[in-house]
Amino acid sequence: MATDLKEASFQITGMTCAACATRIEKGINKMEGVEQANVNLALEKSSIQYDPSKLSEADFEKKIEALGYGVVKQKAEFDITGMTCAACATRIEKGVNKLAGVASANVNLALEKATIEFNPSEVAVGDIIAKVEKLGYGAHQKQEDAERVDYREKAIQDQKRKFLISALLSLPLLWTMVGHFSFTSFLYVPDFLMNPWVQMLLATPVQFYVGKQFYVGAYKALRNGSANMDVLVVMGTSAAYFYSVYQAIIHAGSPHAAHLYFETSAVLITLIILGKLFEAKAKGRSSEAIKKLMGLQAKTAVVIRAGIEREVPLEEVVIGDAILVKPGEKIPVDGEVVEGATAVDESMLTGESLPVDKTAGDVLYGSTINSNGFIKMIATKVGRDTALAHIIKVVEDAQGTKAPIQRLADKISGIFVPIVVGIAIVTFLVWFFWVDPGNFTPALEVLIAVLVIACPCALGLATPTSIMAGSGRAAEFGVLFKGGEHLEQTQSIDTVVVDKTGTITHGTPVLTDVLLADGQDEAKFLSLVGAAEKQSEHPLAQAIVKGIQDKGIELGNVQFFEAVPGYGIQATVSGQGVVIGTRKLMQQYGIDIAPVLPEMEALEGKGKTAMLAAINGEYAGLVAVADTIKDTSREAIRRLQEMNIRVIMMTGDNQRTAEAIGKEVGVDAVLAEVLPEGKAEEVKKLQQKGKKVAMVGDGINDAPALATADIGMAIGTGTDVAMEAADITLIRGDLNSIADAIIMSRKTMRNIKQNLFWAFAYNTMGIPIAAIGLLAPWLAGAAMAFSSVSVVLNALRLQRVKLAKQNS
Repeated sequence: MATDLKEASFQITGMTCAACATRIEKGINKMEGVEQANVNLALEKSSIQYDPSKLSEADFEKKIEALGYGVVKQKAEFDITGMTCAACATRIEKGVNKLAGVASANVNLALEKATIEFNPSEVAVGDIIAKVEKLGYGAHQKQEDAERVDYREKAIQDQKRKFLISALLSLPLLWTMVGHFSFTSFLYVPDFLMNPWVQMLLATPVQFYVGKQFYVGAYKALRNGSANMDVLVVMGTSAAYFYSVYQAIIHAGSPHAAHLYFETSAVLITLIILGKLFEAKAKGRSSEAIKKLMGLQAKTAVVIRAGIEREVPLEEVVIGDAILVKPGEKIPVDGEVVEGATAVDESMLTGESLPVDKTAGDVLYGSTINSNGFIKMIATKVGRDTALAHIIKVVEDAQGTKAPIQRLADKISGIFVPIVVGIAIVTFLVWFFWVDPGNFTPALEVLIAVLVIACPCALGLATPTSIMAGSGRAAEFGVLFKGGEHLEQTQSIDTVVVDKTGTITHGTPVLTDVLLADGQDEAKFLSLVGAAEKQSEHPLAQAIVKGIQDKGIELGNVQFFEAVPGYGIQATVSGQGVVIGTRKLMQQYGIDIAPVLPEMEALEGKGKTAMLAAINGEYAGLVAVADTIKDTSREAIRRLQEMNIRVIMMTGDNQRTAEAIGKEVGVDAVLAEVLPEGKAEEVKKLQQKGKKVAMVGDGINDAPALATADIGMAIGTGTDVAMEAADITLIRGDLNSIADAIIMSRKTMRNIKQNLFWAFAYNTMGIPIAAIGLLAPWLAGAAMAFSSVSVVLNALRLQRVKLAKQNS
C-alpha cells in the first residue's frame, strides 16, 4: 500500500550523460517492491519510493554498484559520553543502526568512541547526535570529521588535471595536422614530430589514460544493453588511433608515408574532456543554494535558564527557551516577542525591502535581522520546524524532482551506433569474402573508412558548440545560463511569473512624496524632519534622510530625541517640537489630521508608506516612501507580451498595493498576499494547467518557486541564494533580459537542429561511399574534419546575434 511506502535518496557518482541516469532509473524500477525511482543527473541524486518489507537501502546500493556506478557514503567519528558498561555500547549501536540512512554503527566502550557510516542524503550528523542523546548519552563529532571533502570538487580537479595533460600532449599533434595543408606549408614542423612512433608516443597516453573514462562509460553502457555518447567517442577515437597504429606498422622502414590520424583522436578527446570539466563545475554548484541557506542561520543564541544568561549553540535551543536578541543580531529561531519593540529586516526570508515593526505578541522568524531594538523572545519552533528550514526543504524537494533533459544526440546514438558498427562489419565481410577474397588489407581499410566517416566528431560537437556560442553571446547581454539543459528548455516558456520587490521594483525604499500643510515652507519643514529622522536607526527613517539630503537641504540641530516603538518618533530640533509617525501617534498628541487623510489613503493605495509630521503641536505635512518601479519594467513586460508570453506578477504585498503596481506596469494578472512557501504552489498550479513556466525573482522567499518552475530566473542584484537556486541569472537586473534569454534559447536550439542535420547528412552520404571502396580512410578523415568545421562555423553564427536591447 502507498501509505506503507518509504523514501530513500542516494548521491550517485560516475554518471556521464542522461542515458546513465535513465539506465539507473530503469534498473531500480525493475526491482520488486519499487514504486517509483527518479534520478536527477544535474544533482547526481536519486529519489526512490519503495516497500520496506521487500527491500532495504543496502539492496539499492548493491544495484547501483552492479550497474557500474557508485554511492556516496560519509564516515564520521563521535566521542560518546555517559557509557558505563558494554550494554550501553550495544544500546547505542542498535539505536543508531535503526536510523534511516545509517549503513553501520560501531561503538567502542574502552575508547568511548563511535564510528558511523551513513548516507548524507538520508541522515545528517545532527540526527545521529540527537538519537544518541535521546538514548541518554552524549555525542560530539570529532573536529577533523566536521569538514567533509566535497566529492564534486575532487571530480572537478580530476577533470582539470586530465585536460591539462591531454592539451599538452595534443598540441604537437595539432601542429603536425595544420602543417599538412598546402596553404599552411610555410609553417615549420620539426621532422621528429612527423615520425609515426613519436606521434604514437604522444597520442597513447591521451587515448588510454585521459580517455579511460570514455572506455569505462562505453563498457557500462554496452554491458547494460544500451549506447551513449561514450560509445560514439570510443568508436571514433579508437578507429582513428588503431588505424594510425596499423599504418605506422605496415609502413615501418618503407619510403612511403603512412596516413596517420593520431591528432584526430587526441584533439577530439581533449575537447570532450574540456566539456566534461565545464559539466563537473556546473554540477559542483548545484548544491550551493542549500549551503547558502544553511549559512543564513545564526550559530548561537543567548538563552535565559534558571535566571542565568548564557550563550549556547543553535542546536541546543529548545522550545520554550527565553532568548535575548540585541540590535543587529540574527534572530536564532522562530518565536514570539515577549518584551521590547523593534523593526525586523525580514528581506532575507520574504524578499520585501521594508522592515516590519515588532512588539510584544508579534511573531519572529529565525535568521531575520533585528534592526534597532533590544528584545526578549520565546522559542516556538526550532530545528527542522523553522520557516527557513521549511524553505530549505521545499528547495531540496523541488530540485530533486526536476527530470534531466534527455539529449537528442544520446537518443539517436542508441540507434546510430549499432547500425554503423553493423554496416562496418558487413562491409568488411563482403570485401574479404566476395569483392577481394582473402585479401585482409583492403577489407580492413574499407572497414576503417566506414568507422572514420561515421566518427561522431560533428555529432559530438553539434550540441556543445552551439550551447557554448549561444550562452557566451547571452552573457554579453547579462544573461547567464547555468547549463546547456536550461538554455534548451527556455525556448518553450509561455508564462512568466515575476516577483515584485527587487524585480519589477528597485527593492529599496526612497522618498517619493512631500505634502505640506498650508503656510509651511518646504525647506524648513524638511530640515526639521530630516534632522529628527536622522537620529532613528529605522530603515524608513534613513530613506527619508537620504531623500532630504539629496535635495541639498541642511539639517537642523537636535536637542532631544525619543523613539516611540511601533508608532514613530518625537524630538526637539532647533528649539521646535517635532513629532513624526502614524495616525495613532498624532491622535495621542491631539493633532488634527482629518484634512490630510484622503491624500494619505490615496498614497497608501499606490503602495507607499506615508508618515505624518507635526511641528509645535500642529500638523505640518506628510512624507511618503516607497519601493519605486524600475524604468525598464513596463517596456520589458510589453516586449514579452508581444512574444505571446503571459506575464503574471506575484507578491506577498496586500491586494490593493499589488494591483496598483500591476496596473501601472501592465501585467496580465496579479497574485497578491502569497506567502513564501505558497509561491512554489502557485507555480505548480500553472504547470498543472499545461503551462511552461519561468519564475523571475530575487529573494530567498523566491528560491522554492525558482527551483519548482520549468526555468528559474534570478535577478543579479538580488540574494545569492536566489541566484544559486535559479537556472538563469539576469545580471543587469533589467527585465528585458527575460526576453533576451528566451530569444537566445530559441535561436540556439534552431542552430543545434541545423548542426545535427548536417552532422548526420555527412555520415549518411559518406558511409555508403566508404562502403563501396570509393573513400580512402584519409579522405574519410578529411570529410569528417570538414563536417566538424562546418558545425563549428555554423555554431559561431550565434555570436553575431543581435537582440532588441543590445544597447541597454
